[in-house]
Amino acid sequence: MARRPTGTFRIRKTRPSSTAQMAHPRGWFRPAAGAVLGDIDPRELERYLRDPAGFLWVDIDTGAPAQVALLEKVFKFHPLVIEDTLSPNGRVKVEEYPGYLFIVVRAVRYVTETEDPHDIETYNLCCILGPNYLVTVHGTHAPGLETVWERVQRSPDLLDRGPARTMHAVLDASVDAYFPIIEQVDDFIDSIEERVFTRFDQEALHDIFGVKRLVLQLRRHLAPQREVFSFLTNRPSALIPPEVQVYFRDIYDHIIRLNESIDTYRDLVSSVMESYLTQVSNRLNIATKSLTVVATLSVPFVVVSGMWGMNFTNIPLSNWPHGFWVMFVGQLSLGGLLVLLLRRRGLV
Repeated sequence: MARRPTGTFRIRKTRPSSTAQMAHPRGWFRPAAGAVLGDIDPRELERYLRDPAGFLWVDIDTGAPAQVALLEKVFKFHPLVIEDTLSPNGRVKVEEYPGYLFIVVRAVRYVTETEDPHDIETYNLCCILGPNYLVTVHGTHAPGLETVWERVQRSPDLLDRGPARTMHAVLDASVDAYFPIIEQVDDFIDSIEERVFTRFDQEALHDIFGVKRLVLQLRRHLAPQREVFSFLTNRPSALIPPEVQVYFRDIYDHIIRLNESIDTYRDLVSSVMESYLTQVSNRLNIATKSLTVVATLSVPFVVVSGMWGMNFTNIPLSNWPHGFWVMFVGQLSLGGLLVLLLRRRGLV
C-alpha cells in the first residue's frame, strides 16, 4: 500500500469562523403525518417544539450569534449548557437536565488545507437530546455531522427513527472519523521502524517525538469518551429507549478498540525510541572502542619517544646505525601486545 510522506503531526483546536454566518439555522421537522419539512423558518421552531408527536432537528453554528440566541430564546436551555456549547475547549461529558440530555464529544478531522498530510484538527460536538427534538451545536467544522446531514438530505425518511437514533448516527460518524487517523499512525510507525532498524536515520528522533505527542493527545481526547458512551449504553434514560441503547453499545465498542489501539501505539513508539537510543549508544561504544585501540597503539610511541627524547648525553642506541628501526619495531610490538591483552579481557 502506498504511504503518505512522513511529516509532523499537529493537533489544532477549532476556532470560530471569522466570517459572518447566516442567522438561519439548518433544520428538519418530521410531523406525525405528512412529508418531512426542511429549510425551517426560525419563527416556526416554537410551534414545532409544542408538537409531541413530531421530531425536530436543528443544527446550530456557534460562529453565528443569531443562531446561538435560539438556544436560550426558543429552547430555554440552562445557561451552563449554553456556556458549554460555546467553549471550544470544554471537556467531554454527558449531563442530565430536566427534560433533556446534554452530550459533549471530541471529534477529529484531517486538515486538507495544508501540505502536511498528517495535520489534524479537533473540535467539540454538542448534542442536546429532548423527547421530540435534537439540537446539534458545533464550530467551523463538523465532518461527522455533515455526513449524516447529507444522508438525511438524500433520504429524509431516516428521521422516522426518532431523535435518539438520529443522535446515534451523528455520534457514530464522529467516532468513526478516528479510524483513518489511527491507520495513518500505524503506517507512520512502520516507516519510523524502517528508518531506525533497516537504515539508521539520525533525523528519525524528531518524527518519533512528533508521533508520540500525537498518540498521547489522541489518548487524552478518546479516554474520557469511554465514560460518556458507557453512560449512554448502560444507564436507563427516558430519552433513550432500551432498544436504542443497543446501538450505542456499538459506538462504545469502537471507543474501546480505539483506546486499545492508542495504548498499543504508545508502547510501540516508546519501544522504537528506546531502540533508537540503544543504537546511538552502540554506535558510540563502537567509536569509543576504535579510539581506545588507537590510543593503546600510541602509548608506547609516546612513552618510548619521550624517554629517548630527553636531553642526556649517554642514551642507549643513540649512536647505533639501526637504533631507530629497533625502537620502531619495539614500540609497535608493545602496542600490539597491549591491544592483545585488552582483547583477551573483552575491553575492546
